[in-house]
Amino acid sequence: MLPRGRPRALGAAALLLLLLLIGFFQFGGDVEYGRPRGAAALDGEPSADRGGHNRSDCVPPRPPLPKCELLHVAIVCAGPNSSRDLVTLVKSVLFYRKNPLHFHLVTDTMARNILEMLFHTWMVPAVRVSFYDAEELKPQVSWIPNKHYSGLYGLMKLVLPATLPPDLARVIVLDTDVTFASDIAELWALFAHFSDKQVIGLVENQSDWYLGNLWRNHRPWPALGRGFNTGVILLRLDRLRQAGWEQMWKLTATRELLTLPATSLADQDIFNAVIKEHPRLVQPLPCVWNVQLSDHTLAERCYSEASDLKVIHWNSPKKLRVKNKHVDHFRNLYLTFLEYDGNLLRRELFGCPSPPPPGAEQVQRALAQLDEEDACFEFRQQQLTVHRVHVTFLPHEPPPPQPHDVTLVAQLSMDRLQMLEALCRHWPGPMSLALYLTDAEAQQFLRFVEASAVLSARQNVAYHVVYREGPLYPVNQLRNVALAQALTPYVFLSDIDFLPAYSLYDYLRASIEQLKLGSERKAALVVPAFETLRYRFSFPSSKAELLALLDSGSLYTFRYHEWPQGHAPTDYARWREAQTPYRVQWAADYEPYVVVPRDCPRYDPRFVGFGWNKVAHIVELDAQEYELLVLPEAFAIHLPHAPSLDISRFRSSPTYRDCLQALKDEFHQDLSRHYGAAALKYLTALQQPRGPA
Repeated sequence: MLPRGRPRALGAAALLLLLLLIGFFQFGGDVEYGRPRGAAALDGEPSADRGGHNRSDCVPPRPPLPKCELLHVAIVCAGPNSSRDLVTLVKSVLFYRKNPLHFHLVTDTMARNILEMLFHTWMVPAVRVSFYDAEELKPQVSWIPNKHYSGLYGLMKLVLPATLPPDLARVIVLDTDVTFASDIAELWALFAHFSDKQVIGLVENQSDWYLGNLWRNHRPWPALGRGFNTGVILLRLDRLRQAGWEQMWKLTATRELLTLPATSLADQDIFNAVIKEHPRLVQPLPCVWNVQLSDHTLAERCYSEASDLKVIHWNSPKKLRVKNKHVDHFRNLYLTFLEYDGNLLRRELFGCPSPPPPGAEQVQRALAQLDEEDACFEFRQQQLTVHRVHVTFLPHEPPPPQPHDVTLVAQLSMDRLQMLEALCRHWPGPMSLALYLTDAEAQQFLRFVEASAVLSARQNVAYHVVYREGPLYPVNQLRNVALAQALTPYVFLSDIDFLPAYSLYDYLRASIEQLKLGSERKAALVVPAFETLRYRFSFPSSKAELLALLDSGSLYTFRYHEWPQGHAPTDYARWREAQTPYRVQWAADYEPYVVVPRDCPRYDPRFVGFGWNKVAHIVELDAQEYELLVLPEAFAIHLPHAPSLDISRFRSSPTYRDCLQALKDEFHQDLSRHYGAAALKYLTALQQPRGPA
């Protein structure tokens, strides 16, 4: 859902940041416009003093901020980890910004899939995003040997002038590991201080790397004095193109590589070599715009004198674990944005009219039509909520193409994380899991996975975070996210609190092949569901062991005591003796767990909270003439857990149950419109307001 104004919670977060900054960044000393004594000049030709510093005696006046001007920002990003870093960077930029923004993202295929979905569902006003294919750029830089951990992606900033739109004149270029502590428009305003010859704005490198005295035989690339760091760059693209930038950097790199084996700091080495040869090209920026926290940083010389730091740069491979006596204070600033609720950044830019994000107007119109006095207002509002979706939150290896492969699809919230390890032990195949989390919980989940030997060892589990918003659990929206991200031809639609038989993954693949699903047969394979009321029990390794537990009272057919009609059509008596798959008929309130083709109907997102969410999906499968085939050797067992908030509300609130009935009535009306007379048989499923999940 899109907020209509600036949320009140924003003021508290701003105050927190202000306290953090005041508490640490004011070390005293003279500063003018955030520029410490000895910072680089903004006018005139740069020179290196006796200490190797790029500085001048000029102190610039504060430049005017560009009211409502569209600011362009370019970032190179590849893979899930870099995408997560980019999100934190973007949060920090959005928190302070007062201008419309256009992000230009150079990405690999995975990062584009992640970020395209994220920005589409984030729906931030006055933000545009354009993508550029990193694969197309690789041939332009792959000839350069690079020892930096960023690989080829670390060289791609060199080709931005030729990659970005030809009519784009200026752009801010950022690394994904920087955090803003100020309005990015202040950085953009520094373009006004470029001379006619200057094309690149950079902050001096805050280490002795380019002085060549870190260790014996240390031979860095040539640089002007200490050189410059390329984590934050201002580029005059129009002038770079006119100056023949592409030929310039390629000639310089080719020449230096005759005597140097490779770049050590990726594009930064080549930028510095060009600047060494053409010093008039560079406009030195105040150190506060790129406070570098590398292993051998000299950044304290900057922040000990500055009271107003602007950008923090985690430019060590160790990132937040870098050794620095003040790192805890900087880490707190980073963590503030890491865990900050991104929903609060969906605020309008007051005084800067801009077109709404795609789809936002329709959502706002639908929300405006809701009656807040309606007893079911919560349900209506939750259905219209647009959740931020961050797919592939952690790295994973897509499964190799196999014609009968199956992905387990499920959804969960923070209180079910403990189920993951057991599920991974039972299901060795690929999984697509949607997690309903806050921004802070997403970081707890990340630490949970990193600390688990079982989870961190699995490369075929894809985690997709759907950010929490609203009072009701959007169960079917979560299922649809996980289902849409499955990459195998078939999916096992399960729930997180079920453990499949140890052999189920292999058995399902063999069954799909034997039954010739897909090509010759349209069917949903039913996996019989059981439950135990015991928190500790020995999981059966075969059907025979399961039947013994069933007979001894250690297991039950699922919801036998509370909702037998939900699984009774599976015909457990027949299953006991069955040795081949058998067909069953749809019946009212049937909600089995099934294996279906990946392109099956999606879940109906109107069903939020507890009640009828799986039932409606099985109705849709039956309406589309899927056979229901029960597998004789398949089973999954439900584990006991505390009831969810939504099921408690369903049991205790007549209003909740009435709203569920209203949703069921609407669902049936939609079925009738879609399927006509064929939908009449489902009417009985809606006649009694007692249907649960």
